[in-house]
Amino acid sequence: MVANSYVVILCGGSGTRLWPASRPSRPKQFTHLVSSETLFLHTARRAVVNHDERKLLVVAGRAHEATILDQLEYADFEGSILIEPEARDSGPAIAAAAAYVATISPDAVMFVLASDHYIPETGAFQASLAVAEQAAREGLIATLGILPTHASTAYGYIAPASAPIENHYTPIREFREKPDRATAEQFVRDGYLWNSGNFVATAGTLLAAFETFEPELAAAARRAADEVVQDGLSYHLGPSFHEAKKISIDFAVMERARNTCVVPVGWQWSDLGAWDAVHAVVPPDQEGNVRTGETVAIDTCNSLIRAAPGMIVAAVGLRDLAVIADRDAVLVCQLDASQSVKQVVDELKRRNLPAVDLPAESRVPPLAVQAAELKSWLFNAALPLWWCAGADHERGGFHEMIDLDGEPVGDIRRCRVQSRQAYVYATAGALGWSGPWKSAVQHAFDALERTYLRADGLYRTLVDHQGQVLDETAKLYDQAFVLLALAASKSVIPGAEDKALALLARLESFRHEQGGFRENESEVFQSNPHMHLFEACLAWVEAGGDAQWAKLAADIAKLACTCFFVAESGAIHEFFDTDWKPASGVSGQRVEPGHQFEWAWLLERWSRLSGDANAAVVARRLFNAGQKGIDRQRKVAMNALATNVLDQAHGPLDAGARLWPQTEWLKAACLLSDGKGASAVASPRDILASLTGVRRYLDTPVKGLWRDKMLPDGALVEEPAPASTLYHILGAILAVQSAE
Repeated sequence: MVANSYVVILCGGSGTRLWPASRPSRPKQFTHLVSSETLFLHTARRAVVNHDERKLLVVAGRAHEATILDQLEYADFEGSILIEPEARDSGPAIAAAAAYVATISPDAVMFVLASDHYIPETGAFQASLAVAEQAAREGLIATLGILPTHASTAYGYIAPASAPIENHYTPIREFREKPDRATAEQFVRDGYLWNSGNFVATAGTLLAAFETFEPELAAAARRAADEVVQDGLSYHLGPSFHEAKKISIDFAVMERARNTCVVPVGWQWSDLGAWDAVHAVVPPDQEGNVRTGETVAIDTCNSLIRAAPGMIVAAVGLRDLAVIADRDAVLVCQLDASQSVKQVVDELKRRNLPAVDLPAESRVPPLAVQAAELKSWLFNAALPLWWCAGADHERGGFHEMIDLDGEPVGDIRRCRVQSRQAYVYATAGALGWSGPWKSAVQHAFDALERTYLRADGLYRTLVDHQGQVLDETAKLYDQAFVLLALAASKSVIPGAEDKALALLARLESFRHEQGGFRENESEVFQSNPHMHLFEACLAWVEAGGDAQWAKLAADIAKLACTCFFVAESGAIHEFFDTDWKPASGVSGQRVEPGHQFEWAWLLERWSRLSGDANAAVVARRLFNAGQKGIDRQRKVAMNALATNVLDQAHGPLDAGARLWPQTEWLKAACLLSDGKGASAVASPRDILASLTGVRRYLDTPVKGLWRDKMLPDGALVEEPAPASTLYHILGAILAVQSAE
């Protein structure tokens, strides 16, 4: 069915007066100024709520395409983006949108809305749109005029032809530009309205107006619409758009056309043009302060204080001030001087200072560049550091952690760290690292055989730094990583597969009569150890190993798809009873987004190796399930959800975000977007989003380390880097190399 109405959201403008929060690469409509949701999403939500018949069309520049797609996906909105090849002001933007919509339905009503306005009263806003829509159906171009609350010099004004009556449209006598104080006071006395910059008309009516008053602009807009190139949800206007005259809709049409009208409205409105406007609309605390982020206010009143994630701002003895702290810039100004912040930006531009925009590292470089940078980080920083400082060259084996000063720490040694480091260095050698990878592999296996191998041929869990046994338990999880390390190290370790098959035979003691394996000798049933055993099997299958590996891989894939995977939740659960049903209580409902991505990555690999179509289907459902655990503000995969990924009412069980889930998100995104499987469920945006998340953790004073944990507020915890994470990071780097 052809859509009969379009919500057209204009995403131009950079919000200069809201620097440093608003900048060219992150303008105010995509920031969180008044709530946890961006102004752009506020605009979309209040326009389409309860109106499924309205189709969403966003007009924006290429620089913000990925941000818009990400936010639409986050809010579960269906919509398209009309991409301008360059900014030409509101006139060409609206003309091109009208031309595009007219090719589909010339009679469709267009609700042309600014993306960055604050309008909290959705019901009243919808009522005003209904009045404007009625006018549009009668061939008029309607605009929304705000009943003034004071004599503002920051807005343009509209003079209605008759006394304004709320939600009754009336012809327009004239438009007036931003006045001085005395003129503004006179305008308010005379019944003038603030010009909100929101318009409603049919596509045909708008195009006819442009053709009457700006025919060359209209022709360029039509050609640009005819030249549109589709890329997914994005429609890129053609090169003719460059020929359109740079002019606002007010000057091009509204001040010249005779078929215009205004709908006076009395609901709360602000264009949030400066920091004093933000302070005015956000409910303050009892001292009149509006605070965002980690802030401390002592003897401070009537002030606006914002701290970016990871920062703390303390204010003492302030009155009527704005203190805006971003990661690379801080603004301090009187609230009543907020309009002058533009002068700060002008001065920064004049002096060619980088703070005009966000730091380059906070913007996303091309995937090929990032792939090369990550490989360099691995080869030149991480691998040398973890061999030189991370290996215990006196007692053997590898240390558990390296602190952020580059010193090894930790009094315990887990079995899994030794096998993971063997895997890492063997894989690095295959990738082309010229360092002493064979020595590192042998070093790890010497420790495994000397310190962790039990008399029964299984590997114990834990020893101290002197090799004394702390936990004699043999866990399926640890045996799986020894198998994986042997697969990667077969060129270094003599008889690697014979050793692996012997260990596999010993795992029969872990078998469970209902299928699968116990985690250890006790009645503990988990999906996670099976996942890593599955990974080891796939490594041996890919290495041309014995047929036993493929058989066990098939068994685990079947168990995962039929028992671990719960159709109602769309996810793989973590803990189970003896019948492979989710365990009772919170543990049975625990869902970890990182494991959803990891299982998706493994099942997709298995599907491609074996032709198992069901594994591919489940892999895609798991990837979608994992996406539900992405915190779109921090752009990270959270640690755990409370019940299941489809039940948002309960919120996360653990809103923290460790590094390893980010690497698994990245691995799955790379594999499931390459177009080689059943269908591409991920996209390049998923790759870049997850890669950006991973790289935040790798930014440390000593290169080659990482921060392991992010708090719910976005702050990264300052603590030693765990050795076990290098295995995850290497997997992510390999995935990016393949996707690049």
